[in-house]
Parts: sequence; structure tokens; C-alpha cells
Amino acid sequence: MGNPVVVDFEANVAKALVNQQLRKNLKSAMGALSQRRKAVFSNQEEFEQLRSIGSAIRKRSLSKLPELLERLEKKCTENGIQVHWAETTAEANQIVLDIIKRHEASLVVKGKSMVSEEMHLNHFLEDNGIEALETDLGEYIIQLDHETPSHIIVPAIHKNKDQVAHLFHDKIPDTPYTEVIEELNAIARKTLRKKFFAGEIGVSGVNFAVAETGTLCLVENEGNGRMCTTVPPVHIAVMGLEKVVENLRDVPPLLRLLPGSATGQIITTYFNMITSPRKAGEKDGPKEVHLVILDNGRSKMLADPELRETLQCIRCGACLNHCPVYTRLGGHAYGYVYPGPIGSILTPQMEGLDKAGVMASASSLCGACEEVCPVKIPITKILRILRDESYAAGDSPHAVKGHGYKKNLAETLAWKGWAVMNTVPLLNALSMKMLGMLGSNLPNVGPLKQWTSVRTAPKFAKKSLHTLAKERGLRNE
Repeated sequence: MGNPVVVDFEANVAKALVNQQLRKNLKSAMGALSQRRKAVFSNQEEFEQLRSIGSAIRKRSLSKLPELLERLEKKCTENGIQVHWAETTAEANQIVLDIIKRHEASLVVKGKSMVSEEMHLNHFLEDNGIEALETDLGEYIIQLDHETPSHIIVPAIHKNKDQVAHLFHDKIPDTPYTEVIEELNAIARKTLRKKFFAGEIGVSGVNFAVAETGTLCLVENEGNGRMCTTVPPVHIAVMGLEKVVENLRDVPPLLRLLPGSATGQIITTYFNMITSPRKAGEKDGPKEVHLVILDNGRSKMLADPELRETLQCIRCGACLNHCPVYTRLGGHAYGYVYPGPIGSILTPQMEGLDKAGVMASASSLCGACEEVCPVKIPITKILRILRDESYAAGDSPHAVKGHGYKKNLAETLAWKGWAVMNTVPLLNALSMKMLGMLGSNLPNVGPLKQWTSVRTAPKFAKKSLHTLAKERGLRNE
């Protein structure tokens, strides 16, 4: 199940840039997140050592991924967790629906999961007559407002407390208007708690899956994830196949990096480790645990030695918080589930360059994302690869889906002409002379007009450097 709408990125950008409230909300939130992260990782030398460890763990896991996935399935099965494989989001959705129907359930309570967003699971379940309720506070807020997440860690980062206050008052029956944050939290907690006990199925994501022990690790701050995975009689965990780590000892370094990079915490409030359904004699926990492992283009990324580094991501969102493009636009302008720098390299590979290739151009290549990435993903390098792929026709080096969508005859001829002009001395001299004669009087039309709409037009000197050197008697050694 792909993205349900056609994305007009340029229109989204124009709309976001004139939204002063959005800019104000983002500036406040991003500034706080980046400062908290900086305080937690104040020792730069220690941070670099930790990054190196985190990067090495993720690279090792990816290098052994097929083997680790088999080990994970074996251990999970031994532990009583039922494992399902899905090549596409449509297959993953159908697996989840089949489990729900088998239990004749009508209410699903969900913990935060970007993979479920990738699947558009909520819409799919609603189309099949099943209520899917988000219980993470940020996710709950945007679900009430019929929106998608604006950030992979802080879904409602684009809203302030006043907007949330109005939303709760308008959407939750018998709710008095209040702008007091503690009271807003209490309203959400009271509303959701009733749903936790009524929920027949709990759905969650997975932050790390340990092949050694068959353990599913969930990182959270609100306790709602624990409620979703222990109170309902059935728990369904959905994860991308890249979330596997080899050993339990690989988790602590990544756990140190994740909350510090995401929210500036030394440790997350809750860390859940699920290894089996409820055992005999235990008083809580689900009677069934299912794990749905989704591919959705990840295997193709894994097969490419350079693009596979995309899969190192631990979904901390630090790259978004420091990106000069994202911090001015917010996530909705990108139009897809994964926004910001990580989305700009992940989404085009999943959706295809012909659909989402514009995201690879939504970057200044400043490298701020790479400086803060806790697992050292070379985001700017991958962006350049994807930009090259956008013009690569025929047998392209990386064969990204939808490659060559930007290639056109006019641009091809223009670059061939440029190459000839700069390799034939006579033509080069003639072209430089013509530019000198025209100076700044080039016709400002077509692509040049679009380019100069946001840039200062170049001014050409009347004489080239070669001409000036020749007039002064300087020899070209």
C-alpha cells in the first residue's frame, strides 16, 4: 500500500514558508531539542567514541542481516512468538488484519510505530471496520486532527499548547478548555486509559530486535507502549527488517545514543524487553505475541554496498532537528511518512525516484545531519548518489527504482554542448568572447529566470582571464 496522495512538494514548501505560526512552533521546539542533545553529549571526544561503536554495531548487523533474521525467527519461535514475513506494506497490512479477524476484534490500541505509518495501517484498518487508536500523546493529538506525523520522534512538534487546547476542547466530548499542560496531559490520560482496557489487540513498533535471544526492545517515555503490549490479550509488533542486532550486549550503546540524540535524555523513561507471551503462572502480558517483519524495498538497499548505509538509521530524529531545510518547513511539506534528511534518502528508495526523487534535492548538503547522526550515516553522499540516479538512464550504477526520471533531451544536449565548448580551445575562446560582449545582458527567460528568482544573476567580465594574461605578456606554462 503506497502513499495515498500525489505529493506537490513545491506547493507544500510555499505553503509552509508563509505559515508564521508553524515557523514559530518549529523554532521553539527545535531549539530546545538541539540544546538538550548538546548538553547530554557535551564531551565531544566521548560522543565520537560512542558514535563509532554505534556505527560499528549497525554495520556488523547489516553485514550479517540474512543470517541474523533467520536466528531471530528461530529464537522468537522457540520463545512462543509467532513470526510473519511481508515483502510489501499491502502484505503486512493483510497479515495484521487476518490476526485481528481471527480474534473477532474491533478495537486496536497502538503504541508509536513509524513502520505502521509506512504501512498506512490506521487507514487500512478503518477501511475494514476496525478502530485503530493511537495512544502516544503526540500521535493521539494528530489523529484527533486527522493529520500525519510531522516528525519521526515528536509527531505533533508543529503544534503548540494553545492549538492542542482548542483541539481537545473541540474533539473530546465534555472537555473544558484549558491551556495548562498538566491538565491537557490528564485529559489525554483519562481518555486513553479507558481504551487500554477495552482494546482487544495491541500494536507496537520495535526499536531493536535481538537475534541472540529473540527479544523485542521498545523505547518510550509515556508508558503507553507498555500498556499496549501487556494489557490486550494479543500483541502485534511490526518492524522493518533492518532493526535486528546480533547480541544483547549490542543494545546498551545504541540505547545510550538513541534517547540522547532524540530528546536529550540520558536514558529513556521506559525500556521494554519482550521475549515471549504470558507464561503459566504470570499475572499479566498478552496470550499471543506476533512479529511482522517488513521488507518494502529494504532488501534492495541492503544489496547495494553504498546505499545500504541508509539502513543503519535508529530513528532518533537528530538529523531533522539540525537540518536547516526541515526546521523551516516541518515534516508535512515533504508529503511522505519519513521527512527531513533521513526521509530524503530513505523515501526515494522506497517509493521510487520518479515519485519522491524531489526529496533528494531538498537539501543544502551542509552536512549538519552527518555531524549529529549517532551511527554516522553518510547522508550527503547518499543524496548525491540519488541525484545522479535521477538522471541515470539504462543500466544505472545503483538501479534505484524510478532512476532516470529527470533525464531529458534538452538538458542532455546542453551538457554535451558544454563539454564540447570546454574541450575544443577555439570554441572555448569564442564562447568566452561572446559572454564578454553580452556581459550581463543575457535574456532572463526559461530555466535562467527560474534560477535567478532566488539567486543573484552572474555578471561576466568583458575579458576572460586568458585574454588578460595574454595582453600582459604572461605565458601559459
